[in-house]
Amino acid sequence: LEADAAAFFGADRALFFGSGYIANFALLTALPQKGDLLVLDELAHASMHEGAQAGRAEFKLAAHNDVDAVEGAITRWRAEGGTGRVWIAVESLYSMDGDRAPMESLVAMADRHQAFIVFDEAHATGIWGPDGRGLAAACQGRDNIVTLHSCGKALGASGALVTGPRTLCDYLVNRCRPFIYATAPSPLMAVAAREALTILSDEPMRRAQLQERVACAGRQLAERCGVVPSGSQIQPFVIGDVGRTMAVAAALQARGFDIRGIRPPTVPEGTSRLRISLTLNVDETDISAMVEALVEVLATA
Repeated sequence: LEADAAAFFGADRALFFGSGYIANFALLTALPQKGDLLVLDELAHASMHEGAQAGRAEFKLAAHNDVDAVEGAITRWRAEGGTGRVWIAVESLYSMDGDRAPMESLVAMADRHQAFIVFDEAHATGIWGPDGRGLAAACQGRDNIVTLHSCGKALGASGALVTGPRTLCDYLVNRCRPFIYATAPSPLMAVAAREALTILSDEPMRRAQLQERVACAGRQLAERCGVVPSGSQIQPFVIGDVGRTMAVAAALQARGFDIRGIRPPTVPEGTSRLRISLTLNVDETDISAMVEALVEVLATA
């Protein structure tokens, strides 16, 4: 699996971790060293925040998707005497907002500061990029890019594949405690993930069909509910109030739509929302019915 994944994603090497959460935690506790700086997007996944807090490097939070804020944190750190390496950690496609990181700008800025970037592709792998290789596909093979590809979302298995330069992967094999001391992932999941990579190459129509459903949902939600489409398979509908959010979610679930209410601490205070997640298990008729139900429920909840 690791050899096939490295070839598929165009990386020097790949490592198979037992879960995406552990992989993110492992990367941010093993790679940034004492004396380094880690700059983390404020809306990055909880596993990244946990890794940053448990790691040895100094870390700073940057405003969401704000490249200038990231660069400002680096510049101030250098001005204050920081001499170590700089690490930047972001999601390529954010799990609660469905928006995308400014990939090209981040990479260009990282190059200016000789920084490394960790891209969490959990919600992009299998759906976006050439052959479903993710939004960071164009960056693979660079010596300052490490990427996490979840096997438990679009790939339909479990675990995660970390891809990157051979030197960094070799270091992880020898120094990354969550990789060394954890029980190895199930061989059954390795087989499932390997087959999923084959499906991505052999059945591109799956991605095309899902992207049609994403566009359909975006149009209807914009027209009927005034929602700004996220452009991805994750479409948030921000309500704000926790009680109303959970009431609307429960009413939609009672009508047969598996839409979850998301509330703090998963999202910031005042931004409780419905998280509409689109898959190939629904068609355009289902989407239309969901939007109609949402309009009706919002009028009464």
